[in-house]
Amino acid sequence: MKLKISTKLFAGFVAISVLFAGVVAINYQLSRAVLRNSQRVERSTRITGEATTLLRNIIDMETGFRGYLLIGNETVLDPYYAGERNLLGRFTELRNDLSLGTPQYERMVRAQQLFQQWAAYSHLLISEKREALRRNPNQIGLNDLEHRNLTTDLTGKKLMDQIRVLFAAFEKVEAEIRIKQRIKLRDSIRETRILSVSITLATIFLGLLYASYLVRQLSRRIGGMVSQAQRIAAGNYTAQVRDQEQDELTELADSLNTMTDTINANIQQLEKRNQELDQFAYVVSHDLKAPLRGIETASRWIEEDMGQDLPEHIREFLQLMRTRVRRMESLITGILDLARVGRTPQADEPVFVRQLLREIIDSLELPAGFEVELPFYLPTLHTNRVQLQQVFTNLISNALKYHHQPEHGTVRIGCVEGPQFYTFSVTDNGPGIAPEYHERIFVIFQTLTERDTLESTGVGLAIVKKIVERQGGTIRVESAEGQGATFIFTWPKERVRRAEA
Repeated sequence: MKLKISTKLFAGFVAISVLFAGVVAINYQLSRAVLRNSQRVERSTRITGEATTLLRNIIDMETGFRGYLLIGNETVLDPYYAGERNLLGRFTELRNDLSLGTPQYERMVRAQQLFQQWAAYSHLLISEKREALRRNPNQIGLNDLEHRNLTTDLTGKKLMDQIRVLFAAFEKVEAEIRIKQRIKLRDSIRETRILSVSITLATIFLGLLYASYLVRQLSRRIGGMVSQAQRIAAGNYTAQVRDQEQDELTELADSLNTMTDTINANIQQLEKRNQELDQFAYVVSHDLKAPLRGIETASRWIEEDMGQDLPEHIREFLQLMRTRVRRMESLITGILDLARVGRTPQADEPVFVRQLLREIIDSLELPAGFEVELPFYLPTLHTNRVQLQQVFTNLISNALKYHHQPEHGTVRIGCVEGPQFYTFSVTDNGPGIAPEYHERIFVIFQTLTERDTLESTGVGLAIVKKIVERQGGTIRVESAEGQGATFIFTWPKERVRRAEA
């Protein structure tokens, strides 16, 4: 069973989340190790500070004790009694910070025992010193002290030296412990950094690897669908996308394939109907024009057979009949031309617009006095020559046909280049067109004059509008009654590609 895209994305998200959760857990454990080592260093530093303070208090007691023995002033005993009050508690606190049974613990026990011996020794001598001063206020030094021999054999000094040795050893061991703990702390920090960075990079790499896999898979499949859409836009309605993943994009590909099949079937049906319509139009045109020609021929035969005996009003009726027949033929031809606009494939070619306009002017056989003015600049286009010729021919011929004074008529051609389009204008000095008719004139069969007054099928401007719009341009008229008319249309610099229908 193949996984859907949503399942793959969710699985990738879960996997990355698990990896990051693992990174957090590992970092937490490593940080605990760093914290433990840091606490051990801090604890050793604190123990060393307490031991140093304790030793300083003992030395202060020794100094006060010696001073009292020498001068007999009770004031110098203040540090002695202050130290005595604090030291027993300090020894207890220090031992509580040490692990029971360790060499450091044993050293503090031994140091406390020696201190107690020294305290007993010092208390004895202080008591004897007070008693001697009470008996003899002028007593000096150790004179008259019962146990003065304890000082001469250096009992107190030996006890203090042993205490100093124990504290020196204690501080040395603690210093070594701190060095080891700092090394462990440094190693744990380095290990934390290395593992954190490595695991994080590994997680990012795996996430990017999985993301690139999904992106590659999706881009490949979506690219296939985009290519199919481009082929459809280019007119290839048989393109298909093969997708076997059985997920959401497979459903999209199937829908796109179904749409392609539907478009292809509709196009084929449309082409078939267009062929039938072309055939029908040809048959209708042929079948309609044949009797019209017969009517025109019969009217001429009647006119020829009757000769001078034909009444004048009958002759006028026959002439009117032939005029209506020719109008009907022109109307049929115009309808066929309008239906065929864009239906017949025609190749683009370079078109020099100035030369094209001169050919159109020459072909129209303009009456004397009617002038067509061309601008200084006219471009060369790569476009459909026949259709551009139809547009200019219709517009110029209409300006001539509907002019109220052809012998004084003027048509000015204009051209303005834009970013994507050329804007052409055809301006005449004819009778003009009222604003309410500006849209009507582009509708098939709509004319502004009576057909009996001026022969017109009403198809020409409809053909022009259809040609211009199929090229991707627009056409409009600017005019007012009695002020001439300007037809403005845009023509693309590059032809808009579209399926011929």
